[in-house]
Amino acid sequence: MNAVRTISPSFVSPTNGQPLLRLVEITKRFGGLTAVNKVNLDIYQGDLHFLIGPNGAGKSTLFKTIVGYHKPESGRVIYKGTDISYVEPFLRARMGLSIKFQTPSVYPDLTVSQNMVVALNRHRFGVVSFEQEILDRLHAVGLHGIENMPAGRISHGQRQWLEIALALAVDPEILLLDEPNAGMTPDETARTASIIRELNDEGMTIIVIAHDMEFVRALEPKITVLHLGKVFTQGQLSEIERNEEVQQIYLGKK
Repeated sequence: MNAVRTISPSFVSPTNGQPLLRLVEITKRFGGLTAVNKVNLDIYQGDLHFLIGPNGAGKSTLFKTIVGYHKPESGRVIYKGTDISYVEPFLRARMGLSIKFQTPSVYPDLTVSQNMVVALNRHRFGVVSFEQEILDRLHAVGLHGIENMPAGRISHGQRQWLEIALALAVDPEILLLDEPNAGMTPDETARTASIIRELNDEGMTIIVIAHDMEFVRALEPKITVLHLGKVFTQGQLSEIERNEEVQQIYLGKK
């Protein structure tokens, strides 16, 4: 699969050596439950960074706080040097943050191409034709050739890839993917890893929530382990897998 080479010029936005995204002491509560507890995280331009941890670790809540669906009780979300902690989600999308949630939410009665038109229209006011942009994005995720097929008739894996293409519609600088291989076959998972690798090789900064350790191993990203809403440890895959405490809380080993 060959990804198109120039689908977003914003990939190479300079950050002068500073983090592209910085989370500072982020805390998010739901009633008496602290879902995210004083999380600090730096993401640099071009990073491929995975968040892993057991269910209830706070991964999805942290994602939604980054893109603005949740507002933190305390702490700051700093993007390109600007505090965006209370900026609305649609404005964060325009600024360059885009998310693909775990469950696909495409329009099943529209074709693959028409789904892309809807996404692009939301962010490109007054543009008459999106034909080349649609082809570029679908090619980047391996969906070229099925542009006219109703989205409700494509496979689960293809819907997940379409969701990634839809998330690319805002020309993001940071792409957040929540379990992008959920429910996939091994072959689809391998292809998803290839899509992510090619996008990252082109300069896209990508943050991924993952449970499947084989999927993580295929990409060898930077890793942050969350546990009980806190950062438990960070490092490369080899370091994480050697950590006995991580094995106990996440990998299920004694």
